[in-house]
Amino acid sequence: MDFLFRRSYRGPLRGVILDWAGTTVDYGCFAPTLVFLDIFKRFGVEITLEEARAPMGGHKRDHIEEITQIEAVRKRWVAAHGAEPGQDDVDRMFAEFVPAQVAVIARHADIIPGCLEACADFRKRGLKIGTTTGYTGEMTAPLVEAAAKNGYSPDCTVCASDVPAGRPAPWMCFENARRLGVYPMEALVKIGDTVPDIAEGLNAGMWTIGTAVTGNEMGLTEAEAKALSPAEFQARRGRASAKLAQSGAHYVVDGIGEVPAVLDEIARRVAAGEKP
Repeated sequence: MDFLFRRSYRGPLRGVILDWAGTTVDYGCFAPTLVFLDIFKRFGVEITLEEARAPMGGHKRDHIEEITQIEAVRKRWVAAHGAEPGQDDVDRMFAEFVPAQVAVIARHADIIPGCLEACADFRKRGLKIGTTTGYTGEMTAPLVEAAAKNGYSPDCTVCASDVPAGRPAPWMCFENARRLGVYPMEALVKIGDTVPDIAEGLNAGMWTIGTAVTGNEMGLTEAEAKALSPAEFQARRGRASAKLAQSGAHYVVDGIGEVPAVLDEIARRVAAGEKP
């Protein structure tokens, strides 16, 4: 008989790679959303919160371009400018977006409840803590500084501008693994609140966890979420969770505080020879 043998990693988990806004800081992911609204308004086109949030997770220039491709936004742009939005328009908006985002991003560095406790748990497990973001390095620097003052300091931060392409490409995850010195990729877990976050992790061959309530898919502040009626909260939570699950997330939780319990389950699956 002929047999095929395949290597199977059955060691411990070695690291987590976290998103920023909506996952570890900025409950509801408002720092980029509000700036997108402002930038389009500067160019004579009003967009809705839903439209601003729709492409969340990717490189911010890509995000602006994707908003211009939304049919309703495109029609409004044509009505305002007499022509369809092009690459030059996207470049001009992005050029204004960068300093506008840098100016306000530190105001949105409040740590999401459960994050510091989860990170303490990760440290006890011996896990490295990496991060990825759709922000450029210029935008990320003040956020990292402000978050550190609030008690959150990951081991590594890789920005969309550090790699050839942002999410859903896996390059930021690979760069984290390289800088942190951890491998194989199935020993790492990607955690984020958007569909591109999940795609990034899957494309890198990682386990993935979506954070539904604290992030972009719910799109509410902590106070707004708590003010919902139980029925409305469950409905919105269900929609957000379903979207992340349907994108391929191995697990979906309300927020990062629930991640440690999920890591126990992932560790058991890895020890049994399962792959993401």
